Parts: sequence; structure tokens; C-alpha cells
Amino acid sequence: MASEINEWPAADPAPDWRQRLNRLFGWRRLRTVIVTVLLIWLLLLPIWQSGWAGLLLRLLSIGLLAMLAFGVWEQWPKRLPRWITRWVLQVLAVALSIPPAVLTIYILSTPDVGPPLWQDRERLFGLFLLTAIGILVSPWVALGALVRQKEALARNQALTFALERSELERRALDARLQLLQAQVQPHFLFNTLANVRVLVETTSPRAPAVLDSLIAYLRAAVPRLDRSGASLEDELTLVRAYLDIMQMRMPDRLTFRIEAAPDSLSLYCPPMSVLTLVENAVRHGIDPAEDGGEIVVATQTQDGTCFIQVEDSGLGLRSGTGQTGTGLATLRQRLLLAFDWVAGVKLEERKGGGVRASLHFPARAATS
Repeated sequence: MASEINEWPAADPAPDWRQRLNRLFGWRRLRTVIVTVLLIWLLLLPIWQSGWAGLLLRLLSIGLLAMLAFGVWEQWPKRLPRWITRWVLQVLAVALSIPPAVLTIYILSTPDVGPPLWQDRERLFGLFLLTAIGILVSPWVALGALVRQKEALARNQALTFALERSELERRALDARLQLLQAQVQPHFLFNTLANVRVLVETTSPRAPAVLDSLIAYLRAAVPRLDRSGASLEDELTLVRAYLDIMQMRMPDRLTFRIEAAPDSLSLYCPPMSVLTLVENAVRHGIDPAEDGGEIVVATQTQDGTCFIQVEDSGLGLRSGTGQTGTGLATLRQRLLLAFDWVAGVKLEERKGGGVRASLHFPARAATS
């Protein structure tokens, strides 16, 4: 009589009859009936005198009829009055099915010869014995089946809740990542426009050329800001364009090199991540330095990890210019959300002066 509550879709408006029958006579229920019958059969064998095969057949028939009662009242009626619950109905149905089942089996198995059943004391003893055992045992077996059903239902509900919670967490993660991505865009644009403003205020003759370059740069860069699957090659293109503009503004004080390993160019790179480091190097390292300096951007891959370094020969971390500003804080959060704890960014003093910013994350191909 064992079964799983979750196996039966009670709320299904158009149930499959084949599915219903399969679940009504499911293997778990049959297995429970067979095991229970064999245990009772073994217990009765020492005192049973009419043959072990007949006893086994009668017990098996009684068990199957009780299983049928359990399954039928599990499915019908669909709605019950409030004063009775489904499990009580099933247990009562199993218990009440035992007497008529035993009586029917005994009548059908009574031979035509010899005294009738009610005059045969040995058969009457067997009838009452099987009835008593059935009434005592079958409700407990039914209760055990119901407990297993509820446990299976609880496990399935817990699994469903866990899946729903995981999906909600993933959606929240995506939303947070998009929010952080949106924070990067104004951060970058405001800093770039501030540089243009300096040129305009100083009436520099290079201002128109820089402004034209900036407009061309923004036309190429802005469409890439929303691309979640940008490659490192795309990112380095932005970095080069940005450094070109900064070099036009500081021709005598800024030089730069980009040394990218060819196998790293096709890897995924969080948009604006390298540019954030380069922007900090210009703003906090090179720009405030009287003699300017050099920025070197290098990338490489090793053991499934992409490493990126941005070095500048500027003032260094002791300049007190706040290298770990909003851009870096946002970059750390973006890396944490995109790669969990296997990615990171680190700032350290560079030997000979300046700052080395190191970025690493898992190497995986960029999507188009």
C-alpha cells in the first residue's frame, strides 16, 4: 500500500488515465503488499493446516484488495467534506475493506463438496483469524505509507523551494550586476568630460582636436558599454583610444605601451574593467606627477586564469590621492558578482616608483 503523495497530481484538471492506473498499482505499493503478506504468511505457517500455497494466495488477494481501496479513496472523490480528511478516509477504507474481502475470498474458494463454510469450524477459524489480522495490520501499513508520502512531498517541496530561491538569487545577482554596470558608465563619462573641460578652460590650442577625438571615441565606446560578453580585445581597443586622448592632452608627460598576449584577446573581460585601472593610473599617478610617466598594460593567461597588469610610473600609493576610489570599489563588486571569489584586483607599490594594479579572473571565451 505504499505510495508517494506527490506521484498523484490531484489538481490536474485532465488527468491521464494510464498514468492513474500506473500509480494505482505502482511498484512501491506492490512491493509493500508483497513484503507484508510474506511476513504474515511466515508467522501463520506453523499454525496453518490447510496448505501453505492456499494461505499465501488468500493473503495476497486480501493485500491487493486493500491496496486497491487505499488507491481508490486516494483519488475519489476529488473534494471531501471539511469534517473528514483524506488520510482518515483512506485508513478507514483499508480497514473496512478487510472483512468483505476475506469473506468473498473464502466463499469463492469454498469447495462444492463438504459442509458449507459457516458449518466448517476450521475454515471459520481461518476466516476470523485472517480478518482479525487484516484489521489489525492493514491500517498501520496504510499509515506508514501515508507518512512516507508526506515525507516525499516535504522533500519535493523543499527541493522546489530551493530551486525557486536559487532562481531568485540569480535574478537578483543579474540585476545587481546591471546596476553596477550602469554606475560605471557615468563614472567614466564624467571623468572624461572633466578632462575636456580642463583643456577648454586653459584655452589650449589642442582642445578642438582632443574634443574631436573624444567625440569619435565616445561614438565607438558607448555602444560597447552594454555588451555583457565583451572580449579583452574590445576592452584594450577602448583603453588604447582613451590613452591616445590622454596623450594628446599631455604629449610631453605621458607615454604608454600595451603588451597583450595573443591567446588572451578572445577571452571574456568585464566591460570597463581595464579602462578603470588605466583611468586611475592617469588620474592619480601620471597627471599629478610633475614629470608625468609611463603606463604599461600587459595581459597573459596561465593555468586557466587571465592576468592583467596596469603599471604606472607616477606618484604611487603614498601620494594620498585616493587610488581606491569609487571606480575600484565598483570594479571589485563587479568581479565578485561575475566570477565569485576566484577573481580579484590588487594595488601595490611598483618597484622604482608608481603603482601596479593587478587584475585576474577565470579565462573563458567571450560571447558574441
